[in-house]
Amino acid sequence: MTYTTNIFLQNYGSIILLIVGILAGSILGIYLPTIVPYIKPIGDIFLNLLFVAVIPLVFFAISSSVANIEGTNQLGKIIGAMTGVFLMGVLISACATIAVLYFFPLDAPIVPNGSELLDNNPDDTWSDKMVRFLTVSEFGKLLSRENMLALVIFSFLVGIATRKSTAVAQPFLSFLNAGNEVMKNLLILIMKISPIGLGAYFAYQVSSLGPQLFGFYAKPLGLYYLFGTCYFFVGFTVFAFIANGKYGITSYWKNNIVPTLTALGSCSSLATMPANLLAAKKIGVPDTIANVVIPLGTTLHKQGSSISSIFKIYVAFLLIGKDFFDPMTLVMSLGITVLVSVVAGGIPNGGYIGEMLMISVLDLPIEAVPAVMIIGTLVDPLATILNSTGDTVASMLVTKFTGNKYQVVTAEVLKS
Repeated sequence: MTYTTNIFLQNYGSIILLIVGILAGSILGIYLPTIVPYIKPIGDIFLNLLFVAVIPLVFFAISSSVANIEGTNQLGKIIGAMTGVFLMGVLISACATIAVLYFFPLDAPIVPNGSELLDNNPDDTWSDKMVRFLTVSEFGKLLSRENMLALVIFSFLVGIATRKSTAVAQPFLSFLNAGNEVMKNLLILIMKISPIGLGAYFAYQVSSLGPQLFGFYAKPLGLYYLFGTCYFFVGFTVFAFIANGKYGITSYWKNNIVPTLTALGSCSSLATMPANLLAAKKIGVPDTIANVVIPLGTTLHKQGSSISSIFKIYVAFLLIGKDFFDPMTLVMSLGITVLVSVVAGGIPNGGYIGEMLMISVLDLPIEAVPAVMIIGTLVDPLATILNSTGDTVASMLVTKFTGNKYQVVTAEVLKS
């Protein structure tokens, strides 16, 4: 019995502590909201540690993985399969949402005065915004989490340049590999305090967002959370089965608990990325695939944002009295959803760029803007879960479609 208990605690001890921390934070947020401002700094410190560590992790993980891929054909296979998987995930989730809204139509929510939400609408053009989204003007700006896609692109190019430098670059390749190992171990250390940090931050989330969920937007939010939860369990189970059969299902869900709780507590795909990388390693996804697909997926693969985008467009069309299910509107909505899923940032409530893109392309009136933005904020917890944990199953699918084999998972990896 003692041996069995020890094995159980080794495998699930960290998960149990994380659940206890989040439950404790939820109770404090509901019944003792007055003390939340005093414990929220603990959660902020934990998230700040994660954000600071994630920046170098992204650089070393992507650069070293690309540099270590043998042969240009293998790299091309990974990028091609990853692109297909990302696009497939966004479109499948969007089309499923359209079907749900067709069979379960909603009433337009009452829109409160939301003019104060329009404080993120600069005068520059969308082409200027796209340039800033893909690149930065100075090297130092790459080190900001606000410029994650620019950092990902730069890291990818560094990896390719290292591959082309052959033997001369061996010391630099060793540096990249060593940096990747060091940063992974640093993040394992940071995650040791996740029960306390996420518990404190979750108390803040519950106390601040909880009351709003039962206001004007109860019906659209209720349908979003119901459908999103079903999609989370059913959709990701199907993807995991396609990736690796029955073992893919069991290994994915066994190792997806910590990433799910991290996403729920932090509302940040970026903060969840370290947990996703550890989960992929325990599942057996090759490092050369996981270290490319998961960091890129944090910015480019967002099934939760895809679902919320369709919901927001649908509600906006309800408000202006137009038919959402017109064929041309549906095609345009799918195109916008793909763009919004790419534009949405990997930080908590990270601006309204995606919503403003949607409003600009559809030429929506000002009355629809508050509804779109408020819904985007209130669905953020579940959207983050779908966005971030979908990256792990995406790495499993890329492993399948590129013909790679899953790695043997050692006992040391399982304990990490």
